[in-house]
Amino acid sequence: MHNTKMRLLLILLLWAILLALCWPLALLVLVVWPILWLISIPFRILGIAVHALLVLAQILFFLPARLIGRF
Repeated sequence: MHNTKMRLLLILLLWAILLALCWPLALLVLVVWPILWLISIPFRILGIAVHALLVLAQILFFLPARLIGRF
């Protein structure tokens, strides 16, 4: 929880600095950021699926050792 608040505060601070230095770019970031977030959703889902497949492969690979009692 604390890490999320600090990250949000850092993003807000960086955006405020960008707003002070170049306000058109800061407004463009406000418009483009949600679009990029929406585009990244399928890649996040794919990453979760690949991670799940790798964990499944690891479980199947170590199954004989677990049955013997090594791990």
